[in-house]
Amino acid sequence: MSEQPVIVLVHGAFAESAGWNRVVQRLHGNRLTAVAVANPLRGVEGDAAYVRDVIAGIGRPVVLVGHSYGGIVITQAAAGNPAVRALVYVAAFAPEPGENAFLLSGKFEGSTLAGALEAYPVATGGNEFRIAADKFHHQFCADLDAGEAALMAATQRPVTERALTDALTADEPAWRTIPSWFVHGGRDLNIPAAALRFMAERAGSRGTREVAGASHAIAASQPDAVTATVLDAADHAEE
Repeated sequence: MSEQPVIVLVHGAFAESAGWNRVVQRLHGNRLTAVAVANPLRGVEGDAAYVRDVIAGIGRPVVLVGHSYGGIVITQAAAGNPAVRALVYVAAFAPEPGENAFLLSGKFEGSTLAGALEAYPVATGGNEFRIAADKFHHQFCADLDAGEAALMAATQRPVTERALTDALTADEPAWRTIPSWFVHGGRDLNIPAAALRFMAERAGSRGTREVAGASHAIAASQPDAVTATVLDAADHAEE
């Protein structure tokens, strides 16, 4: 038996690391170590470099899990990284080189994210985006109660326009050489389910779960489905 992997969880835009709490609780219940990374959301290359630093600091094999924009980050961070034994895409982008979040989210009809965003300039140049507080519940987490949605809206991490338009620069996407699993909701308003299905099929997913009626915040609203997918990947990583 190989060494048990650490589960490294990378949130996406408009979320934060505590969004994984219910998944982390379940992973702990299965005697797995989990680390929820604070994704900077500033740009793909820099965000991926930070995730690589976290992986190096762990010093053990990892299963790398990404949500939403975090899928691009893990695809970049895992490229050529022997510590990464499996990938899990949770309502996440799984890009080819040259593809970015804006391009992939618009590949199929159904995303209403653009109409929910507020933009403002940042001192480092360009703009960053957040989801308007009065639109957050419907847009991001319609299958959670209003109280939890309000907390998530208040604690969301804004993302730069640069991050959403940065393309994957790895010569080869990590999912082409690392076994990958996918889980997403059927009522995702940020990334259409059709786009998520397309990326899972293109990546040769080892297992895909689509949860009927689930929102983009599937780790919070459907933690059992997300945890089951991570456990599938962890079981493979230990073989």
